[in-house]
Order: sequence, then structure tokens, then C-alpha cells
Amino acid sequence: MSESEAICLVGWGAIGQRVTALLAERKARARIVAVAVRDAGQHREGLPGGAQLICRPADLAGTGAGIAVEVAGRESVLPFGRAALAAGMDFAVSSTSAFVDEAGLGELISLARQRGCRLLVPPGALGGIDALSAASRLGLAHVEHRIVKPAKAWRGTPAEKLCNLDDLAAPFLFFEGTAREAADHFPQNANVAVITSLAGLGLDRTRITLVADPLATLNAHEIRAEGDFGTLEIRLQNRPLASNPKSSEMTALNIVRLIENRSAGLVL
Repeated sequence: MSESEAICLVGWGAIGQRVTALLAERKARARIVAVAVRDAGQHREGLPGGAQLICRPADLAGTGAGIAVEVAGRESVLPFGRAALAAGMDFAVSSTSAFVDEAGLGELISLARQRGCRLLVPPGALGGIDALSAASRLGLAHVEHRIVKPAKAWRGTPAEKLCNLDDLAAPFLFFEGTAREAADHFPQNANVAVITSLAGLGLDRTRITLVADPLATLNAHEIRAEGDFGTLEIRLQNRPLASNPKSSEMTALNIVRLIENRSAGLVL
């Protein structure tokens, strides 16, 4: 692995900008050589020095990047994933709600195998996914994931039709169903439901509950799993990303960890 990893960011929103800032602050051995955006002609603040702006998946192959990191949203995953993997680049996915399309996920996995590269899924806002994935090797009987966020974090989602977010006086459970349903209906807030399901029982056997809490200031994730290995219980409370309350600081941090690990002598 080269000492300085060449990266293409697919997207320049809140998460992409935070990842870039963290990599710079930490003096990481990584260079953002390109950023994929919808309109390469539009001026954007804060882009890394020397980074090329691209707007088409076909442009990925000419960036010189060894990995493309998607932070743009669900619609960008399949087209940019196909292009990155076909070019022999690893492809890391933030918007994992795209994987409710099992055919699309299968296509990307197959392409990665054919081209000798990897489809990477960082843990997003979660922790303990390594333990859940390890436990699944022996067998899981039950996995439940509860997501509690401040009421304002659910604005602009179908939660607005299920409760009055502005008038809540107590935590309100407005959704209970499968990981597939949660990620499909709440792609910005419940990407992590897919991560939990990929590590464990799958999209249709992983139970998800979504809660709006008017008193909460942090984004909370509570995961409970039972199986032949024993019992796993995880509870995280993450600070919302300052520029996007629907996401967590941990989401950006886990992407930074993935990038830094690619050139690290010790990988944790």
C-alpha cells in the first residue's frame, strides 16, 4: 500500500467536508485527488487543494485514486460503485440504504470479486459491528436495533406524517419494522439499519424501532443480539454532525478510520 493513499470522494456535503477536515487536522497519509459532484462547473468552498472536480462515474478511472468513498446519497451508490469497481478501485459506501436493492448489492459484490477489489462498508454511526459480524458466524437468533434521535433530526422525513415533531412532550416511537423497511422509508436517518442487518441476520429478520425524542441532544443507537455465542448489548450516544443533524460525528470518524487504516502499520 502506498504511503499516501489517493482518494476520490463521491459527494461534497456535510460528511465529505467533515472527513476532509479531519484528515487534514490529523495529517493523515491520504490525498483527496478528486471530488465527484453533480455539477463540476459550480463553485464550491473548502475543496482540498489540487483536487479534481468530476461529475460522471466514467471520470473515476482517470483520477488515479485507489479508493472511491461515497458520501453523496443513495442514488450515487450503484452508478459510482460500478464505475469504481470496474476500474479496479475499492469502493466504500456511506449511503447503505441503497442496499435494500439486493440485485444491485449482488452486482457490486460480483464485480468486486471479478476485478480483485473490495466493496467496503464502514460502521457509520455504529460501533461493535465487528462483534455482531463475528457472532453471526456461529448463529444468531434475534437482532434488534433501536434508533433514538432529537425530534428535529426527523424533519423532512416520513416521520412528519406519523407524529407532530414540534409538539412532542416525550419520546415517541413512530416506526417499528424490518431493516429493509426502515432503510427504504428513512434513507437519511436509518442507513445504519442496513449495516446492522448485513453484519447479522439480514434485512428482513433484523428488527428496527425509530424514536423521536424532544429532549434528546444526541443520536442514540441501542443494539441487542442473541445467539449461540451469547448476548450482545451495545448503546452509543453520538453527537449530531453540526452541519447535518440527521447524521452523526461518528459517521465521519468511521470513514476517517477506514482511510487511515489503509496505510497504517497497525490496523484497529
